[in-house]
Amino acid sequence: MNQNTKTTIEKVVEEISENYDNEPLFSTKAGKNMPEWKEIIDALKELRLVMFPGYFGEQDATRCLPKYFVGDRLLTIYHMFFEQIACAFAYEESEVHASEITGIPDEDNQRKAERVCSEFFEQLPRIQKLLLKDVQAGYDGDPAAQSKEEVIFSYPGLFAIFVYRIAHELYIRQVPFIPRIMTEYAHAKTGIDINSGAQIGESFFIDHGTGIVIGETTIIGDNVKLYQGATLGALSPAGMATNPNVRRHPKVGNNVVIYANSTLLGGATEIGDNVIVGGNAFLTSSVEPDTIVSVKTPELTFRGKRHKE
Repeated sequence: MNQNTKTTIEKVVEEISENYDNEPLFSTKAGKNMPEWKEIIDALKELRLVMFPGYFGEQDATRCLPKYFVGDRLLTIYHMFFEQIACAFAYEESEVHASEITGIPDEDNQRKAERVCSEFFEQLPRIQKLLLKDVQAGYDGDPAAQSKEEVIFSYPGLFAIFVYRIAHELYIRQVPFIPRIMTEYAHAKTGIDINSGAQIGESFFIDHGTGIVIGETTIIGDNVKLYQGATLGALSPAGMATNPNVRRHPKVGNNVVIYANSTLLGGATEIGDNVIVGGNAFLTSSVEPDTIVSVKTPELTFRGKRHKE
């Protein structure tokens, strides 16, 4: 490395360090303890081992000593979640009371984290049963599925649903940062964007999945199937985005199928039970139950064969 390069690097180091000092968003000051992204994702991966034992590692342990396996794993996972949730609560307080709070979890934040973790862990058996229904829905809903095991191992839609169901439990308990970190991790891996605030019923199936968007205030009933590119999104009239009491996204009933690249927008849009929404539909109004919505086949023009020169 020549002297000019060294001088350039030293200059860049000074300028970036100055940015660190001047920008409150950068958590480099003493006492500013943010949740750790890697720890959150590791906890999610560990929990996946418990929800689907034997599929993603340690098959012998789950077969021979299932109670020991679950107990040992859950103790580890509990501490991982507790630490990150406590940090999240403390960091949120430090942003509100910057001059008073250090960002290190105090007793109050630790009590909040313990309460949330306890409530969250109580829900794990119920979440596992929901996931098994999602697996069944995937197997029943995809003629190409060879087995339920294949759905668990390989379907990106199921992975996105698993992450959502975990993140949603933390969202409804007002845990900052962590639910969004989880669902955006699934979004990055699968191309499926499910906001942790959405309310989704049982036996939910996402087929293919790439490009699906489900917004924060979406409500989805039971036995719903979505294909790739479907959007359950918001309209954005003035002032709506700032009102937390207004539902911004559609409500979808039971036994609904929404085909590829359909767009449903707005909190006033309600899709009744037993509706089929055909591909490429664009809806900003409600649909009565037992309805099939389809788009007219576009007019195609066929010209003669191109001549080779």
